[in-house]
Amino acid sequence: MTPHSFAICAYKDSPYLEACIRSLKAQTVKSDILLCTSTPSPFLKELCERYGIPMFIRHGESSIRDDWNFAYHKADSRYVTIAHQDDCYHKDYVKTLAAYAEKYPDMTLFTSGYAVVKDNKLATFEAVEFIKRILRLPLRLKVFSHLPAVKRSALIFGNSICCPVCAYHKERLGEPLFTSPYRFALDWDTLYKLSGMPGRFVCVERPLMFYRVHQEATTKACIADNSRTREEAEMFRKIWPEPVVKLLMHFYRKAYKEYE
Repeated sequence: MTPHSFAICAYKDSPYLEACIRSLKAQTVKSDILLCTSTPSPFLKELCERYGIPMFIRHGESSIRDDWNFAYHKADSRYVTIAHQDDCYHKDYVKTLAAYAEKYPDMTLFTSGYAVVKDNKLATFEAVEFIKRILRLPLRLKVFSHLPAVKRSALIFGNSICCPVCAYHKERLGEPLFTSPYRFALDWDTLYKLSGMPGRFVCVERPLMFYRVHQEATTKACIADNSRTREEAEMFRKIWPEPVVKLLMHFYRKAYKEYE
């Protein structure tokens, strides 16, 4: 078993996929790379052949949860990062992960800050990410970040952790990793579940991933069909009484403008 794998989840033919692959190939500490898809195509096959990446096909209807679990399963490594096809990774992502994995053997989740890319340009300031950075502050107290209360404190006002930048300790967390019924809040619900399990969450407040916001993103679609609103409200109800839920959702709806 290797120390770490990037398992790319590819859906249809993303124009940003090659940039993602190139960023993984450019890591200063090399890592295994594989691509998993439920929508195989000549485009994906050609890219995998060009970059020497194995491609695994999941048969059946496309599903975010099932596709992510399939990619996680196919990665034969201690840590697994489910790489999203539209995003790019800083060249020191694996190097930083490896350093903290050695320092904290009980680390079940590694995460970091991220930068937002809009219209192929790096955003200079994003209010939503700034707020999330504040919410992640407890996780920077690494001496306490094995405590469930500390881990959950980064999740009780919303999901402050960006899913594509997460690396999961597969040996400790087991399979399947993603068991939530949600589509949009799948990652938040999963992280909330993991926060109650033994192990340390380690957050490095450095932008080690470039998160692309664009019109075809799943997040945009979930806003359009109101599934994001419904699922986020249900997540808050797991944590807070109804009056607090209504107050939090008032501010969350304003955050949706990031995707307009």
